[in-house]
Amino acid sequence: MSLANPVPWSEVAEDLGMLALLHDREPTAALLDDLRRHPIQGWLGLHLGGADGARLLDLALADLPAVIDRAVVDELAADYVDIYLVHGLHAAPAESPWLDREHLVCQEPMFEVREWYAHYGLAAENWRRRSDDHLVLQLGFLAELARRGTPASILDIGRFLDRHLLRWLPDFAQRVVQRARTPYFAGLAQLTVDYAEVLRLLVVEVTGEPRRRIEADPKRAAAAPVSPQPYLPGAQPGW
Repeated sequence: MSLANPVPWSEVAEDLGMLALLHDREPTAALLDDLRRHPIQGWLGLHLGGADGARLLDLALADLPAVIDRAVVDELAADYVDIYLVHGLHAAPAESPWLDREHLVCQEPMFEVREWYAHYGLAAENWRRRSDDHLVLQLGFLAELARRGTPASILDIGRFLDRHLLRWLPDFAQRVVQRARTPYFAGLAQLTVDYAEVLRLLVVEVTGEPRRRIEADPKRAAAAPVSPQPYLPGAQPGW
């Protein structure tokens, strides 16, 4: 595949937006009913091949009772709180605790991510409530890059994945899979990392730019793209 054979980036944007939504809040009975009407791969624009995440989430949804009652919703809500709000699983849904040497929140990775957002005219709505490097906001940012669908924004999808999301998401997902109380959130975590990995491969295929693997080092150099066309922090006036 090449830029001469365009990828439906609008569908990728919808996928990423849906993943962000699923991580954003506890599921309702209506949402769960909608999700289980079709296999997960059926509502994804990007084919994930034999990755496990879609299968795990399909199984979790299939195991729910025919009528999803308050007890089911409450159990999922409690798991959501443990994962995303009180960090009961010790699996922070944000980048800084994974990459910072002392595992602190709102550290240098957050400010680097903030620069990426600012370059594209975006900002976290309330960073004190949900930091810039939170999983939901990173997925939303990637959705916006895909929605724009320009050569520069597609390159930046790959670079942002390399410098940010894919440096910590696999560890987050692994811990959630191991510790979540509900198969639903275990499946969602695995689906998300599977999607990010397949998306990264797609960007390599489309752009020809290889993946760059960066070690988790809090004293690393600024994580910036190198091409003058995509984002280059500090090389342009502020937004």
